[in-house]
Amino acid sequence: MSASHILVVDDEPDIRNLVKEILEDEGHEVVVAENGASARQALRDRRPDLVLLDIWMPDVDGITLLKEWGEDEGLPCPIIMMSGHGTVETAVEATRLGAYDFLEKPLSLAKLLLTVERALEAEQLKQENVGLRRHSMPVHEPTGKSPMMQRLKEQVKRIAQHDTWVLITGEPGSGRETLARYLHMQSVRRDRPFVDVAVTSIASENSARELFGSEEGGRIHYGRLEQAAGGTLFLDEVADMDLEAQSQLLGALDTGAFLRVGGTDPVSIDVRIIAATHKNLEESVQSGDFREDLFYHLNVVPLRVPPLREHPEDVPDLLNFYVDHFVAHEKLPYRRFNVGAQNFLRNHPWYGNVRELKNLVQRLLILGAGDEVSQDEVEAALGAPELRSGDGGGDVVSFDLPLRQAREQFEKAYLEYQLHKHEGNISRMAKDVGMERTHLYRKLRSLEIEIKDRR
Repeated sequence: MSASHILVVDDEPDIRNLVKEILEDEGHEVVVAENGASARQALRDRRPDLVLLDIWMPDVDGITLLKEWGEDEGLPCPIIMMSGHGTVETAVEATRLGAYDFLEKPLSLAKLLLTVERALEAEQLKQENVGLRRHSMPVHEPTGKSPMMQRLKEQVKRIAQHDTWVLITGEPGSGRETLARYLHMQSVRRDRPFVDVAVTSIASENSARELFGSEEGGRIHYGRLEQAAGGTLFLDEVADMDLEAQSQLLGALDTGAFLRVGGTDPVSIDVRIIAATHKNLEESVQSGDFREDLFYHLNVVPLRVPPLREHPEDVPDLLNFYVDHFVAHEKLPYRRFNVGAQNFLRNHPWYGNVRELKNLVQRLLILGAGDEVSQDEVEAALGAPELRSGDGGGDVVSFDLPLRQAREQFEKAYLEYQLHKHEGNISRMAKDVGMERTHLYRKLRSLEIEIKDRR
């Protein structure tokens, strides 16, 4: 399941078959194309992890294909150019257009294998960096030594060894995505992509294109299912998926294939589904908002993430974890929570769960002074004059800021409250706050509010 899918495009049969055999011996899945037309078809059939592309071919040259594939959304994967008649100018042009590297013929097999390995590693690192920038936290084991968390982690390790679908339930901020990423890293699919989909952020009219991709005017947009090929697709707040998308997803996963929007050829898929929700899906089935057959597919292995108030003995470990994180990654000054502060926080209700605790730690490290965080400082931080966002996340608006900054914080708190009130439904929220939906999306992005985090 962790084998990379490589496309070799070359008009010389001896070369493409030799390269195919060598790469297959290294454990990769390889398809070949003899010209530009068959290369285009191969990209329609399946998204590759890497392309080895000859420059000189009878119907269309490799540089033209490189330009074509790089339009709009950029190259679908790393592309290594090959040529027996290359010039410095050609190599420079290929690099300018986004090619990962340029190999001269006759090929050095040692250099070929090394370049392929480095290109695949670079692409994996790139995807990991994208995930870290978006989520700000590296993948880590859920924090906590309580019996409840130890049982949960043992469950995850057992489930990870079996390729079943998983349904994660839990309150907002409790760490559902952290658990999903940890499960993926424990599984045999760990070297393949982890693709997360915030279902609420996808407009119903675009859900099919986002999930299944599209073919328009000869151009291919790869949807989330293909981006997760061989890996894990994480559907966050799956209860908010519209019924048509539910039906299409169920059909694709039942048959192992689907059609892109506008496409005519079925695309095969191999992906594990992990879904998450804070809602009761059984109630959604009873009300007709969620398909019963999809629910039973997803609910093969249910996992419940407990709210923080059910395992308060883990609060000290969580405090230490987030202090270390902000010191290491945001260069904030190290501060230690004294025993009084820790005991006080163990009895805090934590309506916003782990996310609220994380936000509190960050605020105390930014605004506080001294090596120690006292109980008085914690109480002041939790009870200071402020406007709260209303979702339990701990985000505040201070009255001691300049007007411009206070206005920005109020807008963020107000919109987070509305997101929580409408359970992430942007259409209803836009109507309630009196904003056009596109403008609302733009405002949420500018304030760095992640829709899926605020339900």
